[in-house]
Amino acid sequence: YGLNDKPAPTTSFLAALQHLLAIFIGIMTPPLIIGGALQLPPDMKAYIISMALFVSGIATFIQVKKFGPIGSGLLSIQGTSFTFLSLSIGIGLSVKAAGGSPEQALGTIFGVALICSPMEMIFSRFVPALKKVITPLVSGIVVTLIGLSLIRVAVTDIGGGQWLLSNKPELYASPTNLLLAALVIVTIIVLNRSRNQWLRMGAIAIALILGYCVAAALGLVQFAKLGGMDLFTAPVPFKFGFYISWEHVLPMALLYLITTVESMGDLTATSMVSGEPVEGEAYMKRISGGILGDGINSALAAVFNSFPNTTFSQNNGVIQMTGVASRHVGFWISGLLVIFGLFPVIGGLISLIPNSVLGGATVIMFGTVAAAGIRIIASSVIDRRGMLIMAISLAMGLGVVFRPEILAGFPDVIKQIFGSAITTGGLTAIFLNVVLPQSLREQKVETSQDPLSVKH
Repeated sequence: YGLNDKPAPTTSFLAALQHLLAIFIGIMTPPLIIGGALQLPPDMKAYIISMALFVSGIATFIQVKKFGPIGSGLLSIQGTSFTFLSLSIGIGLSVKAAGGSPEQALGTIFGVALICSPMEMIFSRFVPALKKVITPLVSGIVVTLIGLSLIRVAVTDIGGGQWLLSNKPELYASPTNLLLAALVIVTIIVLNRSRNQWLRMGAIAIALILGYCVAAALGLVQFAKLGGMDLFTAPVPFKFGFYISWEHVLPMALLYLITTVESMGDLTATSMVSGEPVEGEAYMKRISGGILGDGINSALAAVFNSFPNTTFSQNNGVIQMTGVASRHVGFWISGLLVIFGLFPVIGGLISLIPNSVLGGATVIMFGTVAAAGIRIIASSVIDRRGMLIMAISLAMGLGVVFRPEILAGFPDVIKQIFGSAITTGGLTAIFLNVVLPQSLREQKVETSQDPLSVKH
């Protein structure tokens, strides 16, 4: 199904369910981590998790529906950004250290995020002017780095998750966890190669449900956690007040620049796997509208007591695996996210999916994101200059992930900005694409040959 196709309700619901299973934990994880780091009361932690789901639903509708210049119009799903995780914890801890309450800590995080969100909106207006800077080569490098960096998260989940690795390493990568992940992986592969289109489109959802059921039969799903959940949660604007920590405004603004670069890569990948162009005026308008939507949705998130939103990468993997790129599926996704946010018990059932089961699915989806990046790179002429840009950008991006200690001597702000493979590699690619001149011969090759026919 293409971008503007309208699948039948059953097909749309099945595709929406697979997207939800892929992103649900990702949306909930940042508020879970922040709530734990700030030692928030259980009711307050449950509330910000519900609001993360509610806001993601509203933000996804805005992004998919496209209101004038706002939104990409693609099947681009919005969720809580991990980029702002460390800074949000830092803001909250500084408020509590100064004698502030948990409510003031959250109110300050949301206040700083709100006043800095116009930065991304401003950045979005300059995207069309960056056609020579944000080339398919640059976009492809960023998308490839997004996929490669996320594979680490997926493999961590296969072994049982980060918490298990940090707190009970002797139980990490147990035979049970590895077998559950293998079951999901094999199921996705088998169903994806089926001649039955329903099995192909439902491969991810069926594999996750199968893994969930097997894990429950083994006693690995803790249904008791659902007992303390509220039946209904009402969204209240500025529930925790509105405060500003001026010393954190600049770092927050820089993070919005970082998430702009990441969103450009995610939106490019979405366009690529949806069969839409990744060059030209229409493409630039989609990117510009998507980033503007990110900024407005992040402001909306702050108003409704949630953290900045961004376009999620894992959904590109779902599109690639299922072949369903219809943006009308996004309306189903947004509606279900809102329902899960308002009725947390429903979403709680999905939140109990074991990490190893989820990791078995996401390792394939993140791999397809990286593959999509390689396809974008391959759509341009890879000459000596292009090879140099690729080599340095990938090396710099993956280098800070393989050896984060390289940044140990720098201030926390620098670590926050350049500790990400996506940011470091993406900014390196943009910089080199600007400063490295093309030779006359390379320019002639680029303008005279079809990029897809060039032997690399």
